[in-house]
Amino acid sequence: MLADKDRIFTNLYGAYPPNLREARAHGDWNSTKEILSRGRAEIIKTMKDSGLRGRGGAGFPTGLKWSFMPGPSDRRPSYLIVNADESEPGTCKDRDILRHEPHKLIEGSLIASFAMGACATYIYVRGEFYNEARVLQHAIDEAYDAGLIGSNASGSGFHHDVYVHRGAGAYICGEETALIESLEGKKGQPRLKPPFPANTGVWGCPTTVNNVETIAVTPAIMRRGASWFSSFGRSNNTGTKVFCISGHVENPCNVEESMGVPLKDLINQHAGGVRGGWENLLAVIPGGSSVPLIPKSICDDVLMDFDSLSDVKSGLGTAAVIVMDKTTDIVAAITKLSKFYKHESCGQCTPCREGTGWIWRMMERFTTGEARMEEIDLLEQVTLQVEGHTICAFGDAAAWPVQGLIRHFRSELERRILDRAKAA
Repeated sequence: MLADKDRIFTNLYGAYPPNLREARAHGDWNSTKEILSRGRAEIIKTMKDSGLRGRGGAGFPTGLKWSFMPGPSDRRPSYLIVNADESEPGTCKDRDILRHEPHKLIEGSLIASFAMGACATYIYVRGEFYNEARVLQHAIDEAYDAGLIGSNASGSGFHHDVYVHRGAGAYICGEETALIESLEGKKGQPRLKPPFPANTGVWGCPTTVNNVETIAVTPAIMRRGASWFSSFGRSNNTGTKVFCISGHVENPCNVEESMGVPLKDLINQHAGGVRGGWENLLAVIPGGSSVPLIPKSICDDVLMDFDSLSDVKSGLGTAAVIVMDKTTDIVAAITKLSKFYKHESCGQCTPCREGTGWIWRMMERFTTGEARMEEIDLLEQVTLQVEGHTICAFGDAAAWPVQGLIRHFRSELERRILDRAKAA
């Protein structure tokens, strides 16, 4: 398990105020000028060597993503957008970073923007995060007053501005191009790619969109070194990660742990175990509501990282661990998620606009047992016609929870149909 000395987020639980004085006392804004003096290429190389993969769900290598931004020869201004539109059910890690560790995010924004040549950072905050946005804005004001950002940021000679932009509560704006559209004042709908944001992003300029956690861990990596960060986890799955544990556990919590920690250890040692004991476990959604669930038989041994969860046909996603014990109506639970995705579809793509409605209505029939046996395969076919056939990954997010249910709990769907037939 991760030692306290290796934790990046030292105030995840709000033990001290989120102000600049306390942040500096705990190591933030330490030697920032020296870090920037290493130059753009060296910072990007360090991030590549660290193995950091995006913490927002997709897991794309961060240093590689930064390297896609054009150099000074491109006369257009460049921008960094921090995605704080945390709307994935079960996920609340970025919210705690915003309200308890805002200076890590602001310093990380400066370092990342310097490495990419971005003149400004826009932090797009979920509209419902009212108090978090206030805390973040206060921290930004403190950083300006101290000369840490703005003109000659941290004495580096680099000018960088940081702005807070509040969203309006749309799940789809967590997708990077929909977020860009919303930031421009348009309806939040994903764009076709290419062109990719690094070439044509916000206002037609080079843009990189990164998750809050991804940017907030950047200063620690630059101070402690790439080899330190990559010493945690395993190849291609390195570093520490904030896990959100909720559902049927004794102590729901957010906790920073090493990548690759066994799921069973994560739940037992940090969340007080499954309610009623480990044998009472039914299933876990390991990475937020958009990834397929896994049953207890897989939970016994699976590791919490990108590749291990992919191997069992699920995903790390946002690392939001939703625990369901044997009292759970598993079909009703997935039906609720289907209704959520149907409601949150932006409606731009026909497979998603129509398919999510089909999926939800069919799931309602399975909840009550009104469906027919052959509809199980029909439902799976509908999910496959949505998955991979939309502009963004929203269609996949709507399809995967249902696919996971059919894969692991087909017998429960069949039982409901048979029970209703017998009662008729």
